[in-house]
Amino acid sequence: MDDRRARQLVAAQRQRIEAALRNLDGEVRSESDLESQQEGESDAGSELATEMVENALLANLRAELDAVARAEARIEAGTYGRSIESGEPIPNERLEFEPLAERTVEEQRRVDAAAR
Repeated sequence: MDDRRARQLVAAQRQRIEAALRNLDGEVRSESDLESQQEGESDAGSELATEMVENALLANLRAELDAVARAEARIEAGTYGRSIESGEPIPNERLEFEPLAERTVEEQRRVDAAAR
């Protein structure tokens, strides 16, 4: 894959993630403002569940943003499109679908299986 296309794909991922972070941050603030305006007892269990989901989403988005930074560094180093594990080429079709891919499909399956 040429650098120009790689930069486009990775930049689109950065924009998507940063927009999601802004939206989530805005939702958290709006929800907080609404809760402070409400009177009476609130459902603490529901609030805790919502907070846990929001924290998980934030953590996931931050991890994705870290992956964007790693992909940008690989583009600069000239190693984008090669597995970080074996150095084998990652097919362009995979990169089009998953621009932040760091491994071939087979390698990623092994990593995912080991994590389970």
